[in-house]
Amino acid sequence: MAPHHLPFYLAPSSGTDTLMVVMGVFLIGVVLWVGTLYWKLHSLPERMAHKSQKLQFELVAVLGLISLFTHMHIFWIAGLLLAMIDLPDFGTPLRSIAGSVEKIADATPGGAEEAASDVAVAAPAAEKPEFAKKEHSHA
Repeated sequence: MAPHHLPFYLAPSSGTDTLMVVMGVFLIGVVLWVGTLYWKLHSLPERMAHKSQKLQFELVAVLGLISLFTHMHIFWIAGLLLAMIDLPDFGTPLRSIAGSVEKIADATPGGAEEAASDVAVAAPAAEKPEFAKKEHSHA
């Protein structure tokens, strides 16, 4: 038998199988590459929602974790859709309104009881003006 006429992919009897080593390294590289691609794809909704509001980001992150651990892809899709939608900011205008109402009422959050007692004391002391009675003639 002439071993020098054998194809390159057959391992020699005295050495290592070169093709198996190359394919092993290639397989490890492909598995790491596909795993990295999977993690990047799985974190896509979180990366999209990162620049949005905190509540929206947290909801998307929780949906991503649920989909990761339950293997139910509907949670990932829901997270992706939620990340794509810009939710309106209701908190900032409501805080502004609350601050304005406090300024109008001259009340502080801790002094609400004092303001209520001052109003109750001042109410009986104030007298209502009597309006002059006028007769209107419709003739």
